[in-house]
Amino acid sequence: MASNTKYYDNLTVSNSPHLVTSLDTTRTMLYVVAALCPAAAVSILYFGISAVVMIAVCMISCAFFEWAYEKILNKPSTVRDGSALVTGLILALNLPANLTHLDSIEYPVFMPILICIIGSFVAIVIVKQLFGGMGRNFANPAIVGRITLFLSFTSYMSTWPLTRFQKAGIDAVTGATPLGYLADGSLTYSPSLKDMFLGNIGGAMGETCVIAILIGAIFLICMKIISPIIPVCFVATVFIFALVYYAATGGGPDGQSALYMACFHVCAGGVMFGAVFCATDYVTSPIMKLGKVMFGIGCGLVTMIIRLFCSYPEGVSFAILFMNIMTPLLNSIAEDRFYQISKRKKAAAAEKKA
Repeated sequence: MASNTKYYDNLTVSNSPHLVTSLDTTRTMLYVVAALCPAAAVSILYFGISAVVMIAVCMISCAFFEWAYEKILNKPSTVRDGSALVTGLILALNLPANLTHLDSIEYPVFMPILICIIGSFVAIVIVKQLFGGMGRNFANPAIVGRITLFLSFTSYMSTWPLTRFQKAGIDAVTGATPLGYLADGSLTYSPSLKDMFLGNIGGAMGETCVIAILIGAIFLICMKIISPIIPVCFVATVFIFALVYYAATGGGPDGQSALYMACFHVCAGGVMFGAVFCATDYVTSPIMKLGKVMFGIGCGLVTMIIRLFCSYPEGVSFAILFMNIMTPLLNSIAEDRFYQISKRKKAAAAEKKA
């Protein structure tokens, strides 16, 4: 009997995938952190010590909430795999660099730190752990954390600090983002495409510098951590949609060409950062190539619809969340198309009738 038990134990199979490679979860997360380092470094360069504090608070609180939740429920600890740290870093880079600009007794001094902690709690406990932990969340945790903070602390989340270089010779502390200028109906005082490419603009810490995001994207693609399909389809859809729209409506608000406005929408806001680091999440994006294409195009379409036809000037986070929810449907469509499931069912039904 003991020998039989031992025999059956040898037949126990773990959950898929069964391929053994050197690229485990921990190493994957280290690669993602490395890819995020250029954007984080640029945010520190432009926004100073406040960027360091926010990154540290978000990463530490995300790791703590994951450890505490699993400790309370007697679950195996997954803190060492680094996924919570990645979530914290992405969440921090999705926030304004300086949340202390509001001088009001209604908002205590510690509120910025509390905002970071609340966002981390939502991302890790509510979105990730309550749905089963790593690999089972229905949406990108950092994206949901950002949306929750935006809806809960709108004043903090919709006013953006100036960079160190923008402050030179200017008394103002905060300013509008490029999309904010567009929402006001004029781009006369908006930063140039060069400033947007280099990151010398107001906005979320990790979203401002396009070149830093591109460096991270190239690294992840070369290391085969992400597929270029979703980012390319996302960005291309935003570019084409803006190009067609402004060509049909006569250009930008101050006479800018349709091509300029298309480049503007790609560089402004969170299109590049969201396309590379948020939309490519393994768990919440489609598996097959066709699904990835539809996912990327859907993100771009929803982003531009919100930007051009809704009252909110930015739509990347909401677009990614919406498409995260659509992912099971996209997977089903892609599988049906690839394996010809519907045709086989129809053929089988016809044979039975015959």
